[in-house]
Amino acid sequence: MSSEQLLAPPAPPALRAAVTGLPAYVPGRRSLGADIAALASNESHYEPLPAATAAVAEAARRMNRYPDMAAVELRERIAGHLGVTVEEVAVGPGSVGVLQQIITGLCDAGDEVVFAWRSFEAYPILVELAGARPVRIPLDDAEGHDLDAMAAAVTDRTKVILLCTPNNPTGVPISHDRLEAFLQSVRPDILVVIDEAYVEYADAGSGPDSLALYRRYPNVCVLRTFSKAYGLAGLRVGYAITTAAIAKGLRRTALPFAVSALAQKAAIASLDAGEEMAARVSLVKQERARMAAELEAQGWRLQPSQGNFLWIRADAPLLALLVDAFDAGGIMVRAYQGNGVRITVADPVSNDRVLRLLAAHAALAIS
Repeated sequence: MSSEQLLAPPAPPALRAAVTGLPAYVPGRRSLGADIAALASNESHYEPLPAATAAVAEAARRMNRYPDMAAVELRERIAGHLGVTVEEVAVGPGSVGVLQQIITGLCDAGDEVVFAWRSFEAYPILVELAGARPVRIPLDDAEGHDLDAMAAAVTDRTKVILLCTPNNPTGVPISHDRLEAFLQSVRPDILVVIDEAYVEYADAGSGPDSLALYRRYPNVCVLRTFSKAYGLAGLRVGYAITTAAIAKGLRRTALPFAVSALAQKAAIASLDAGEEMAARVSLVKQERARMAAELEAQGWRLQPSQGNFLWIRADAPLLALLVDAFDAGGIMVRAYQGNGVRITVADPVSNDRVLRLLAAHAALAIS
């Protein structure tokens, strides 16, 4: 060993290459300004359901105790709500937390996960973190999943396929018939995850009957969340419906006590207040339809969205102009570089601000 090597300081701890190369997840921008319309995150703009708030206040009195790690009461309530067994339910910190459990549980280094792109931004991050390879399949001309191309991309290393319906950020759903035909072409040893974070906002019949498909195809996993329509984004609780064997594995890969007692109680109370939640969802759908109709009348081209948001496709020059206009107007939206802009549907006053701003820039729509 040379004298230079003897004098050299030892190397410090280093992160895995898979970590240092990860793209950062970009959350919706935040502002505390009262005059700013925060429409960059697809969260509910209603306050939590009163029953959920009361449940959290009660549970907070015992937050010195660990939560039920198995979330038995919540899993029982979800199972009863959807007509499955408690053994078929796994919960986690938001649907993204459950998805991390899925990928960790099924993928070894070098395995492949197929998903549409653009879709939920966390997909490639979770896949690469597990040491697996993300396989991005471009959306079709209607901003939806190109299921034929996704089927063609499957190899002997494919372990998971992710289907986001309605798709985030474009809002386009996958029809039941198209999805069933796709499932018939997929090997039964590949887990097909139907990510339905926005399913409560979808019109009846616009997307798949995912639970019916799950009952017919055991390699289907249904992924849902309480973060959106139920208004619990700040508490982080989501769940998967899958076979008892897979669900058991997801519970093994979960971070212990990841779903707090407050989140579990709030989710149960929110399920029990389903009619009130549905009434709120109906108002969001009415606003979504109103905004879409007016924007199309202004000349903006939109795909019919089934989420709580609208999507405007925009290349880089148009996107830059739109983002500058929204920023100047005090409206925070979510820009996806090179793809478009996503606008969360909020209260009528905020929505009217969006409509006025885009009306003033309608010339951009046809430029």
